[in-house]
Amino acid sequence: MSYFDSDFSNDENFEEKEKNLDNDIKTCKKLLSEGRIYEAIEDIEEIIQLCIENERFNEGLEIVENLVEISPYNSEYWLKKGSLLNGLFKFNDAIEALNKALSLNPGDIDIYLEKAAAEENVGDIADATNSLEIAISNDPQNPESYFSMGLLLQRQSKFRDAIEYLLKTVELDQEFEEAYYELGYCYENSDNLNMALRHYDKFLDFQPYSSSGWYNRGVVLAKQNNLEKAIDSYDLAVAVKPNFASAWFNRGNALADLGRLQLALESFRESFKIDPTDEASCYNIANIYEELGEISNAIKYYTDAIKINGRYYEAFLARGYCYDSTGKYQLALRDFNNAVLASQDNAEAWYAIGDLQYSLGKLQEATLSYREALKKLPENYEIWENLSQTYFEMGNWLEAIECYDHCISINPLDASSFYEKAKINFILKRTKEAVNCLKAAFLIDPGYKNEFEKEYPDIKSSKLFKKILGEF
Repeated sequence: MSYFDSDFSNDENFEEKEKNLDNDIKTCKKLLSEGRIYEAIEDIEEIIQLCIENERFNEGLEIVENLVEISPYNSEYWLKKGSLLNGLFKFNDAIEALNKALSLNPGDIDIYLEKAAAEENVGDIADATNSLEIAISNDPQNPESYFSMGLLLQRQSKFRDAIEYLLKTVELDQEFEEAYYELGYCYENSDNLNMALRHYDKFLDFQPYSSSGWYNRGVVLAKQNNLEKAIDSYDLAVAVKPNFASAWFNRGNALADLGRLQLALESFRESFKIDPTDEASCYNIANIYEELGEISNAIKYYTDAIKINGRYYEAFLARGYCYDSTGKYQLALRDFNNAVLASQDNAEAWYAIGDLQYSLGKLQEATLSYREALKKLPENYEIWENLSQTYFEMGNWLEAIECYDHCISINPLDASSFYEKAKINFILKRTKEAVNCLKAAFLIDPGYKNEFEKEYPDIKSSKLFKKILGEF
């Protein structure tokens, strides 16, 4: 006679078992409360296992406590108790239960595997490693032990070591499908993309309806710049799991990289619809609109991204550029300043502020902003060049020369900076320095000879400069 709805003898009824699990747990608790535990002990054990598999950890723990009470020397009950406590994140209690199980059955590999999981979760990596080493030593032919060790190493980012154990796993069991997936992940993070792709493909041979498998395959293909095939993989990922936001997002990126902006826009919209809190999808929608020249729509979505994340400095910057392009300079300046605040002195934000201030004729303010940008990017040629030009227009000759010197130190073949230095030295009546700078500019780029003749028609007729020009 069975007291339960599930048919434990028939594996094909697993879904029915899950459906009836609530009733089975109630029946189980009733039997326990009435002291009739021995009448259905085997079925009760199955209920505990179903609780573990269906993450009904509290109910399972309540039931197993009764079994431990009547049979305190049964290692299997202590193991199940440890598994349930692991599921409830009570890892120290789990270790205590599993140590009890080991004291009763020190050769049980499953206990060591469960104990290693608990030890890792409390941060005892050395103990977890030791438990797995014992498991492997006790049964060198058990693929689960190697797989668990591989995962432990993977989570420590020791990908090459993890690969060794995962390869041993599939050597022992060529149908251990999860190991192929993890091998793909480890090879990917070891920058061995061909091997990563091979193992994701092997995993997908076993699990062709795995959305994460197709997604990871797409990521690898994108890293290989094989964007068409990456898109195909993302398509399969969302076909299996239509609400897979990350797959829609990555699909959008790949399409955008191929210049298919409308299709990319559709993907980012789908990603954002699935997860309306994802500011990155919203930002990318705005970015596509900006590329399409639909600035008002771009501003709208950059604004929405900022509403989601008030410290999204990239969105402030991008919206600022949009405002700048439409002549709304004060709004642009406000956004650039917000980008500085949100990013804690982002160099690009300071650079953008400097450029805008320069455009507005606020040259002194522009120099201060450029200087702030250079604190973060001291080797950025473009910022030094813009700062040089600003000082030049302000008539701050010595500061301009200093900045051009920085440009030349960054790019010794910078003919433009040599030429601009020559012009300043003419103004300062430093003829010798001017001549040396002109020679350097002409040597690097003879085209500056024509520019000099146009800019200085009077000077070019002097004997000295006729001689210099004649050399080039």
